[in-house]
This record gives sequence, C-alpha cells and structure tokens, in this order.
Amino acid sequence: MDAVGPQGGQTFTYHLPADIDDLVPGEAVLVEYGRRNAVGIVVGAGSEVPGRPTKPVLARIRSDGPLLAPLQVDLARHVAIHYLAPMAMVLRQMLAPGMLERVKRVVRPSDDGGGATVVEWQVRPAEARQKRERHVRLNALGEQALASETARLGPRQRAALEDLRVAGEGTNAARLSERHGSSAVRSLVKRGLVELVTVKVERRPREGRPEPVRGTIPIDAELTSEQAIAADRARASIAAGQHATLLIEGAAASGKSAIYAAAIGAALAAGRSALVLVPEIALAMPLLERLQHDVGTEIALLHSALSEGERGDEWRRIRSGEARVVVGTRIAILAPVADVGVVIIDEEHDAAYKSERTPRYQARDLAVELGRLANAPVLLGSATPDVVTLGRARRGDFEHFQLPARVAGAPPTIEIVDLRAELGAGNKGLLSRRLTDALTDLDTDGGDQAILLINRRGAATVVVCRDCGYVQICPECQRPLVFHSSSLSLRCHHCGATAPVARRCPACESPRIRYLGGGTERVEREVTLRFPQLRVGRLDRDVVERKGGAVKVMDEFAAGDLDVLVGTALVAKGIDVPQVTLVGVVSADVSLNLPDERAAERTYQLLAQAVGRAGRGERPGTALIQTYLPEHPVIRAVASGNAADFYDAELKSRRLFRSPPFGEIVKLTIAVEDREQAQATGVEMARTLRDRATDLKLDAEVLGPVPAYIARRGGKWRFHVVIRGDSPLQVLGGDPGSPWSVDVDPESLL
Repeated sequence: MDAVGPQGGQTFTYHLPADIDDLVPGEAVLVEYGRRNAVGIVVGAGSEVPGRPTKPVLARIRSDGPLLAPLQVDLARHVAIHYLAPMAMVLRQMLAPGMLERVKRVVRPSDDGGGATVVEWQVRPAEARQKRERHVRLNALGEQALASETARLGPRQRAALEDLRVAGEGTNAARLSERHGSSAVRSLVKRGLVELVTVKVERRPREGRPEPVRGTIPIDAELTSEQAIAADRARASIAAGQHATLLIEGAAASGKSAIYAAAIGAALAAGRSALVLVPEIALAMPLLERLQHDVGTEIALLHSALSEGERGDEWRRIRSGEARVVVGTRIAILAPVADVGVVIIDEEHDAAYKSERTPRYQARDLAVELGRLANAPVLLGSATPDVVTLGRARRGDFEHFQLPARVAGAPPTIEIVDLRAELGAGNKGLLSRRLTDALTDLDTDGGDQAILLINRRGAATVVVCRDCGYVQICPECQRPLVFHSSSLSLRCHHCGATAPVARRCPACESPRIRYLGGGTERVEREVTLRFPQLRVGRLDRDVVERKGGAVKVMDEFAAGDLDVLVGTALVAKGIDVPQVTLVGVVSADVSLNLPDERAAERTYQLLAQAVGRAGRGERPGTALIQTYLPEHPVIRAVASGNAADFYDAELKSRRLFRSPPFGEIVKLTIAVEDREQAQATGVEMARTLRDRATDLKLDAEVLGPVPAYIARRGGKWRFHVVIRGDSPLQVLGGDPGSPWSVDVDPESLL
C-alpha cells in the first residue's frame, strides 16, 4: 500500500497487518513516519522492493468512509504529475482545513455486546472546528406549565415558553434572551422548565442574506434553437455517462446561464452532482443565488475568502452528498464531489483560473481532466473564449456551440474616444468630454446605471517630485509605489509592501510632490466631485479583500442603490444588471503594450466583456472606450464586433512561435539575493536543458535566461528560463528543486 506522508511529493510503501482489511484509495491511516506517528492518505496499491522491509500500518483512521473519493485521488495524481507539485500538498488542498492535523483515540463497546471494547482512531477536526451554540429546549415540565392555568408564570416567561414550543427543536439562548429578557430565561432554567444544551451549528456563507431574487430562467424554460442544441448535447452526454467538452461561445446576454441550468437539472435527475466554477469571489454569490432559484436544490459555496470554519462545514456538506451542486472559484475544482455529473466553467477565458502558487494548476484544464475521469461533460462558457480553447475547438478537441444573439436587450452602441484629441484640447482629467456628457445625461430617475472600468487600483500610479524628478519606488521590487487615498499610504501592487506618503521629497526635500496617473480611487473621487447627485460605489481588489465587501457592493448595485459602479476588471465579469445603459472604459491601454504574448488577447477580452454589460434590458446601451491607440487592431476588433479576424491573427502568431495550442510551455524562475549568481545559474540551467533536448532528440526550444518583468521581488533577483515546444516536460525531466520554481502552462511570461 502506498501512502502520502505529511510533506513532500514522495509516496511511502507500508504493509497491512493481519487485523486490517484491504484499504481503498482516499482512506486515512496512522503510520510510523521517522520517529513519530503521522496521518497519511492511501493513494493506491504499492509494490515491494526486494531487500527493503516495509513498516506496518498502525491503524485505520475512521472518518465515515474514505476522506477522499477515488475520483479525487486520481485527480490529485494528475495534478502532482503534470504540474510537478508535491502530492501531499495537493491532497491537503482537497481536504477541509486542518483535517490531518489531529486525531483522537476512542474506546467504545464492541458491536457483539459481550462487554469487550474496541479501540478506534478518528480525525478530530469535525469536533474541533465545528461551531457550537447554547440552545434552550422546552421539556415535559415546561409543557405542563404552559398547559396549566395555575402555573406561576410571568408574562415574559410564558412568552418564552410559547416561542420554544413553536420552535420545537430549541432556540439559540442568546437570541431568546434578547427577545424575552435574560432574567426570564434564567428563571425558567432554574425552575427546570427548560434545559440548556450545546449543539453543533453549521456555518453557511449565505446566512442572513435574503432569499435569492436574481434567478429568472427555470430549468424547464423554453430555449432558443441555439440554446437547445447545446443543452441537448449536454443532456445526452450526461444520460450516456460519457465525457465531452463543449465550448459555448455566446455573446453577452445570449443565455449561457439557461444552458448551465438545463445541464445541472439533467445531472441532478440522473442522481449525480454538478460543479460550477466562476473566476472571482464577487461573482460566486450572484451565480449561486441564481442557480438556487433556477435549479431549486441545496448548493455549497467554496472560495478562498471563507473562514476555515465555513470552508470546513461546506466541505462536509459536499462530501456527505447533502449539497449536490457546488459553486466556487478555482479551489472548488478540488472539492470532494464523489460523483460529478457535469462540470461548468463560466467565463472560461479568465486568467484567475490559473493558480500562481504551488500547486500551480489551471482550473479550466483540470475541469477537462475531471470530466474525463468522471465520464461527465464539461461546459466551457464565454463571450470571448481563450485563444487556446478556441484553437482546440477548431482542431476538433472540443465541440463548439455558438449563441450569436442576445436573448434580452440589444448590443450597445460602441464609440471610440481619442484621448490624444482630449489632451490637445486641454483636458488632462481621466474623464473625456464625451464620457462626462454621458454621465450628465444618465437618467437615474428612470433607473439608468453606469459602469466605469479602469484596470488599475489606487488614486495615483506615480508619486514624483516636481523639482528633481525623484519617484518613490518599492525598495524590494524597484517599481513605482501607488498612492491609495483610502488609506493615505503608498502601496506596491507586486509584493504588497506599504510606505507612508512623504510630505517632502526624500532626495531634495522639496515639498512640491505631484501625483500622476490614476486608478479606481481617483475615478471614484472625480465622479463623486463632478456629479454629487450620483451615488458611486467601487469594486476592486482592495474591496474584495474585506470580508463581504464585494458581495455588499454587488448587492447594492443590483438593487439600484448605486448609480455608478467604478472598478477594475471585476466589473467586466458576469454582472447582469438590466438597468446598465452606459459603460465607460476610462483607459483601454493599461495592459495593451505589456511585453507578453497574451497582452492583446487579455485586452480584447476585457474590453469586449465590459462592453457586454450595457444594454441588457429594454433600454438601449452605450459603450465609450477611451484610448490613445484608436487604430490598434484590438480596439478596432472590439469596436467592429469582428472577433473572427482577431482570433485568426492570434492563432497565426501562436502557430509561428509554437505557443499553445500548437505547443506547450514550461517557465522556470530562479530567485536568489545575488543578481550575478541568479544569472549564472540561469545560464547553466539553459545550457543543461538545451543539451538534454538535443540528446533526447526532442522538438523543443529553450529560451533565456532573461530578467523577469519584475526583476527584483522580496529582496531576490529573478530570472526566467522558458521551454517551448512539443515536449517541454520531457526536456525538464522533473522538478529541478530549489532555488527554481516551475510553472507548467503559465498564464504569462512576465
């Protein structure tokens, strides 16, 4: 038997003693690891090595069956092999937080009733991390007192007993005391008319929220002909228990959610579960509520902003089968869903599906692998598909379905605003005259709303001395610090370091400090000052990092309590508010000229997604795109709506450089404190890889070493070596170990 130990990627082989039956993958066991006992996860049958004795498994750790289903173990093995990640780390991410940290020894009577005892080991997080509350329950004496007319009960005591009788199962003691007074409740306890009990309470991320009202498309709704073709293909795959990957390319508001709902309904009807992924936390709750309304079943929510207790409770609900639909961000791909009937990736093009920390998996690609392992269809939905996904569809790897028309509203009118002309006319603000006029004409009395996009946080992107030109930079990353007016501090957007705002120039002590550029905070302030009648909200990473902050802003905007929503790329993703009649892209050029082969693709997707937020209701929509590069192919493609030419050009370029989908990429990064050492080590690694590719006769190209886009971070100098071609993993030959980090299928080469 092979088991994964507490650390590293290595598996260890143990033998089963006579008193332990066969184990199955996913079970937890107690084993001797070095000089201590540790918890391990069984990953499969091992093989004995002659002359090398094995240690016995000490005990099976009971947990109501395997902690992980065989499906999750197979998926973890794929992640470990393909992304060169430690198996133990992958398995830990599949478990509830702290699941393997503590076990307890339990002695219980044997089942034969002969007086013997049985010793068991059990995982402890179920008790250790579950929430407990004091509840008050009505007992038989209390029932008699309520029925008796002569019982000596005060008005508040009688009212409390009546509440408890209606509740049946009992009521939270603190809330009962708030309603009827703590003295009344204490008196009832003292007289023995009620009893206090401690109960386990599951934490729910939706607790305290109103019933969902966003859903509008039930699973039995009549579909358009294009929707029906895709939905029928998904249903057929579910019914046959066959894997298929369906790319659903649909214009904004074309009804992709209706196809999702139909597929989920089919999976549930077949007795299977459904897994739905969204790219951002801010989009998880709205989609969950929509599906709650449309599908009408118990849904679990998984994302990184949940507390450990919330994640643990949701994990148990998923594993037990209580929640048969899971909605979440990329971490949800590792959820313990034992029998997946359909996997849905909404906004499949989004870069947020790629993890930037070990294990560096791509959730979209893992979804395809999960569907293959589970014999289930995978639905990839987007109005602007990833170039790699579209290339694979054209090659025949995926089935391609198109929804060219909106089911509600009409495509917005798109206007390009040349910022060069604005600057020539003396307008140095972030809002052009055309966008200012559009905001002035916004009919808020009629319910009109607007979205303003600028894909940069903060209030000023550069703080510079007007006398000597000194720019305040991050001492670690050597990048300009961004001024955040909300915290009155400077912040590095690469490493997170903060610094106070200097009142005088650190170089020449001049007080003439100037703030240049701008981000979401500056746009929010400028709109608020120029249009005091408008209610303005902001949605960016700073808001998302506050627990519940993103959901609060989204709720207010959806409810019409905000007239204008200012934000980063978050506001271009999945916001379905019919009252939005104006979308303004404040700066379309933020990422357009980055030295990365995906820069044009990411900019096109961002702009096209943002434009799609306008005009989803009965009133027509307008989208204004401000740019200094009005003739750029990306800007022209968005303005004309001609996506085919843009994708053709991108795929032609990818084929030329053997980038995905015409090849594979592995990026190696070295990070050490000495710059010369980093470069020398990179040169040696590149030479070794080129020699290996030649010796093995592999069709691969080794590039570098080159300095990273952020060359210095966290006090370390960083260089990249890139392997590109048909078999870069074979060229690499395994994880090179420290000081190298490996990113398979990187989202960016910066």
